[in-house]
Amino acid sequence: VQLQASGGGLVPAGGSLRLSCEGSGFTFSSSVMAWFRQAPEKEREFVATIGRWPDTTYYADSANGRFTASRDNAKNTAYLQMNNPKPEDTAVYYCAAGDTVATPTQAYTYWGQGTQVTVSS
Repeated sequence: VQLQASGGGLVPAGGSLRLSCEGSGFTFSSSVMAWFRQAPEKEREFVATIGRWPDTTYYADSANGRFTASRDNAKNTAYLQMNNPKPEDTAVYYCAAGDTVATPTQAYTYWGQGTQVTVSS
């Protein structure tokens, strides 16, 4: 099983960035996909999740209205579109796969390696 996250980088506040997460070694289309992030010296926190069907999404309050989770099952890839990012969104972003739409990290079985997102002010 592998989750390969990509797309991170340096982005100015108010800009946009799209993260990608390609999965392999498991049935991607049957899995719930989620995004988490971890800033230095902070715990990993939930950002967004998307269920097996693209219209089943749920967001943390901090992401709601600015970030959009989506998926392309034909490409085994999940996305996180980050619009109007803020400096406080700076973190390592992780994608994860599981069976249930949920916010705790423990709900997810497979994890990617993370991609750094830095938002400049």
